[in-house]
Amino acid sequence: MPSAKKVTLKKTALAKPDHTKGVWEHSLYTDYDIDLFLVGKHFRLYEKMGSHLITVDGTAGTYFSVWAPNAITVSVVGNFNDWINTSHGLNKRWDKSGIWEGFIPGIVKGEVYKYFVKGFDESEHLKGDPYARRWEHPPQTASIVWDTDYTWKDKTWLNKRAKLNALDQPISVYEIHLGSWERDPDNPERVLNCREVASRLVPYVKEMGFTHVELMPVMEFPYFPSWGYQITGYFGASSRYGSPQDLMYLIDALHKANIAVILDWVPSHFPGDRHGLYEFDGTHLYEHADMRKGFHPDWKSYIFNYDRNEVRSFLISNAIFWLDQYHADGLRVDAVASMLYFNFSREDGDAATNEYGGSENLGAIQFLQDLNVAVYGNFEGVQTIAEESSTYPGVTHPVHAGGLGFGMKWMMGWMNDTLKYFKVETLGRKNHHHQLSFSMTYAFTENFMLPFSHDEVVHGKSPMLYKMPGDDWQKFANLRALYGYMFTHPGAKLLFMGNEFGQTSEWNFTQSLDWHLLQYAPHKGMQETVKALNFLYRKEPALYHFNFSHEGFQWIDADNTHESVFVYMRKGPKAKDTLIIAINLTPVVRENYRIGVPFKTKWTEIFNTDDLVYYGGGINNRGDIVPDLKDYNGQKYSITVDLPPLAVVIFKSK
Repeated sequence: MPSAKKVTLKKTALAKPDHTKGVWEHSLYTDYDIDLFLVGKHFRLYEKMGSHLITVDGTAGTYFSVWAPNAITVSVVGNFNDWINTSHGLNKRWDKSGIWEGFIPGIVKGEVYKYFVKGFDESEHLKGDPYARRWEHPPQTASIVWDTDYTWKDKTWLNKRAKLNALDQPISVYEIHLGSWERDPDNPERVLNCREVASRLVPYVKEMGFTHVELMPVMEFPYFPSWGYQITGYFGASSRYGSPQDLMYLIDALHKANIAVILDWVPSHFPGDRHGLYEFDGTHLYEHADMRKGFHPDWKSYIFNYDRNEVRSFLISNAIFWLDQYHADGLRVDAVASMLYFNFSREDGDAATNEYGGSENLGAIQFLQDLNVAVYGNFEGVQTIAEESSTYPGVTHPVHAGGLGFGMKWMMGWMNDTLKYFKVETLGRKNHHHQLSFSMTYAFTENFMLPFSHDEVVHGKSPMLYKMPGDDWQKFANLRALYGYMFTHPGAKLLFMGNEFGQTSEWNFTQSLDWHLLQYAPHKGMQETVKALNFLYRKEPALYHFNFSHEGFQWIDADNTHESVFVYMRKGPKAKDTLIIAINLTPVVRENYRIGVPFKTKWTEIFNTDDLVYYGGGINNRGDIVPDLKDYNGQKYSITVDLPPLAVVIFKSK
C-alpha cells in the first residue's frame, strides 16, 4: 500500500504557500492513492483522509482531507476560527476523486473541529470528520485533532500470535461491555476508562482461563443505550472509555497476559445523526439512495452503499485501521445477514432485488469477500468472525472457492436449539432429545463459534441462570451442565460477562455486574466451573485441535431419549488424547451406567460438574475404571460408571 510518509506538494502559481491565507494548498495523495480509492482498493485511507499533524516548510499545523464529491464548498470550523464557516475553505482536488484538502498552520493536537459542507442545492451541513481519531464526549459531537502514537510493548505476543490465534488452538472468548463490566465503586454512575478497567480486567480474564476477550464496540457512538452498535466515528476510540491511547494501553496489557483481543465491528448500518455520515455532502453519499436498500426498518438506521467503490475503501480501511493501529487480533462483524439480503426484516413487496431478480445484495457479498482477502492478506494471525444468522452457504469458505472468507461464524442454530432444550422441564426432555443432538448434523459445514452472548440476556429473555428449570439447586446444576456441554461440543466458545458466575438479573448497561454474588457458594461454584472448563479446554487437544473437523467427534450414544443421556467422544491428533463425555440431563442418578469405549486401557474421571467444589452433590467416579471385554454402543469394550444428576462427566484413558 502507499506509504503515509510520502508527501507531495501540489504545483501552484505560487513558489511557496501563501502565509496570508487561512488554508495552504497541500496534498498527501499520490496519483496511485487516487486510482486505488476510485476503484475501491485503497485500504489504508486513514493515512491520507482525516486530520494529520504535520509540518510544511518548517511550519507546524494540521492537514485536513475529506471526501465530499457533491459539495459546492467545504471548510474547517472550530474554536480556532470562532466557528466561522468562510475563513478556512478547503481546496477541491482537480481530479475526479471528490476529495477536499488543505493545510492549516498552527492547528495543534487537541483542537476541536467540524467540516462545514454546503451541498449542491445550497443546503448546509455541519459534519464530524469520518476519519477523526478522537471525538468529544457525547452529547458534544465535534471531532478532535489527535494521533494514534503509542509505544507498544506487545512484540512478544505479535510474534507468537499466528500460532496462538490459529483455528487448531483453543478459542474461549469472554465478551465484554466496557461501560458495565465494572463501574467506579465510589461513584457507580461513572464509567471507568480503559486504563482503570485494565487493572482488574486483565488479571481476572487470565485467572479465569479465557484465551480471548471480545470488546463490544469501542468506536465513537452518540447514544449509550445502543451499546455502541450505532457508530458515528468509525476511526475514533470512544471518548466514554478515555483517549485512544487508553484503549491501546488496555489491549497492550491483555497481549502481555497472552490474551487475544477481538473488536466488535459494525459495517452493516449507521445512525442518522446530523453530525455523522448520513447525507454527508447533501446527498446519500455513504448510504444507498434507494431506501429499500439504504434504510434498516428495525434499527431505524442507514445501510452502507456497498456498490460504491469509495464506500468499500472507507469500510475496509476502517477494518485495517483497527488491526494496524490498535493491534486488534480479530474483528467480529456484526449483523452480516442484514447485509447479505435485501429482504432482511422486510416484506417481499418492500424489498429491493439485485440485477438478476434475487434477494442477495451482490455489492455486500463483494465487499465482504474483499474485506477478508485484505485482512488475511495484510496481517498474520488474525481472525474475522461473522455474526450471521441465515443459511447463506460458505460464510467461512475461502473466497477463491466462492465463500465469503471469514475465519469463523457464530453458530446461532446451536444456541437457539440448546437454550430451547434446556428450558424444558427435565421430565419432558425425553420428548425433545434430538433437539440437542441435531447440531452435529451440520457442525462441520462452517467453522463455528458457539455463542452465549449479550443478546441472550436482555429484552426480557432473562439471565442464563433463570432460563434453567427446577428449584435453585437444579437451576445451578443445569447451567453447569449447559456449560459442560458447550465446552465439549466442537467449535470455538463465547460467553458474555456475568454468565460465568450466574448473574441473577438481565444485563443492565447502566451499572456494574453483580460481583457481590460471588460471596454465595452457588455463584462461586459456577465461576469455578467455568474456570475449570477453560483450563481443561486449553489442556486437552481433543477439545480444540479438530474443533472444525469431523475427525474430532464421534457419537457413542445419541439416542437414549428415555433417560436423556448423551455420550460422545472427542478426539485429538493422538489416540491417547481421546475423551469420553457423558451427559445426564435428568435429576436422577444413573448408577452402574454402561458406556462403550474404544480402548482396553483403564479410564479415569478428569472432570465432573457435580463436584463439591462447583456446588454439586459430589457424586464422582473415583479411582481407575477398568473396561470389560463386552461390546456396547458399537464399541469393543465398555465401562460402568455413575452419572450424577444434571451433570457432565468427562473420562480419559490412562
